[in-house]
Amino acid sequence: MRARAVRSRAARPARPVSGAASPEALLARSENSLYLSIQAVKRKHKLERLGIALYDSETRMQWSYNGDAFFHAASTMKLAVLVGVFRQVFRKELELGAPVHVRNRFTSLIGNEAFSLDLDASPEVAAQVGKTMSVKDLAYQMITTSSNLATNLLIDAVTIGVIQKALDELRVQGIEVLRGVEDQQAFAAGKNNMVTAHGLLMLLRLISDGQVYSPEISAELLEILLDQRHKSGIPAGLPGGAQVAHKTGNISTVHHDAGIVYIGKRRPYAAVILTQSAAGDGSSTAVAEVSRQIYSALASLSQSELDRREPAGQAG
Repeated sequence: MRARAVRSRAARPARPVSGAASPEALLARSENSLYLSIQAVKRKHKLERLGIALYDSETRMQWSYNGDAFFHAASTMKLAVLVGVFRQVFRKELELGAPVHVRNRFTSLIGNEAFSLDLDASPEVAAQVGKTMSVKDLAYQMITTSSNLATNLLIDAVTIGVIQKALDELRVQGIEVLRGVEDQQAFAAGKNNMVTAHGLLMLLRLISDGQVYSPEISAELLEILLDQRHKSGIPAGLPGGAQVAHKTGNISTVHHDAGIVYIGKRRPYAAVILTQSAAGDGSSTAVAEVSRQIYSALASLSQSELDRREPAGQAG
């Protein structure tokens, strides 16, 4: 599918320097360059599928490639779980300090069969089995270390129905949460959590704009996302000093990242990169390369916008 780029709102253009390219021409040039770069990354890493969605609050550029295509969510669905938890906090139906019994026994979506998780992947939370952890600490571990154990405990605490209701209330489409993680029976039956790049981007923009229930709730979500420990995705393609509030998602055939990028004094941009490869061909570096191409395109566009403005007159 051909990529799509749109100005999200019309701004009054500055008077161009004679011979300078118009804003539309600059945007089209940036779009085409990014599209060609993305295709090169896709070929290099033998990606079967690639989904990208981008919104830059600095240049007001929106761009997507297969933005409405559904992918296996992997751990990016934990963004939705986080929002569901904080919905309950906002409604005062759950307290962040509330204790949750840490156990390793869950019920499958299929047949109500019991299953347990691989605790090696969640050592910090696994160490507390048989004890309790607060909702706040579980939410932090779910995002920053991508703990599957913390995720399933929180899903049980708030329920799938509440998580989906939170997405509906926020009018976020393109994120479908059906079950907890590591539910192998559900996986075998084709019942998976699914996301689109556009859906995740919409959720990130709401967080960035302080519109997830309240500015205070949104700020708490951002604080957690900024502490993400897994940095091989979007952050790996950025210059030093960049800060990214993000959530990764990796399994054998998919590598994803969805985040809000803060670089220097420029306004932030939100980017979602979803990749799928054939079994055995997965490459986690593809996300970083796409991230690098996005940053390069936006940096070039921002500089072009500055260059095309007529210099201010000087006092005589």
